[in-house]
Amino acid sequence: MPRSGAEARRRLQQAALELYRERGFDQTTTAEIAARAGVNERTFFRHFPDKREVLFDGEADLRAALMQAVAEAPDGLEPLEILLWAFRKAGRILEDNRPFSEPRLEVIAVTPALRERELAKAASLTGAVAEALRQRDVADRLAGLAAQTGWAAFHQAAQAWIDDSSQSLDAHLLQAFDDLRALSATVPPARPES
Repeated sequence: MPRSGAEARRRLQQAALELYRERGFDQTTTAEIAARAGVNERTFFRHFPDKREVLFDGEADLRAALMQAVAEAPDGLEPLEILLWAFRKAGRILEDNRPFSEPRLEVIAVTPALRERELAKAASLTGAVAEALRQRDVADRLAGLAAQTGWAAFHQAAQAWIDDSSQSLDAHLLQAFDDLRALSATVPPARPES
């Protein structure tokens, strides 16, 4: 039996991840997760409201880290540079949880209900990042666009890091934002006149 709440939570997350990979998300019950973790089902519900949230537990920490990092970014940076600075700081949360992050993404990728939840969480985080930019006096329309674009670059970097662990998440973030700058600097082809 786990002695601490943190240990029980970690064991529940690990048990859920193992069972989701073995049986699939839909075929796994909270009772089975609790049994695998060596706790009762009541303990599961003390830590998580449902079996989806086991995989999305770090969202509040990531949100708080991003909000704080946007607020603390050096003055004089453009919105996307503020976000790169913030994502580099907050990315340490993912790096510290790599053993959980990789299989977690695999489970989400094959489970429609989890992909839907991931999109909702991403939208919530993007909204929070946009609000943090607005609090730095970034215009509303630019804050929203920067948050959406920056989140897409962050997501791209995180997936690249999972696929290629020979480089750090930070290196993948720098590359994704360099790619983003290159895309925005590209001159579009001339439009044919109508």
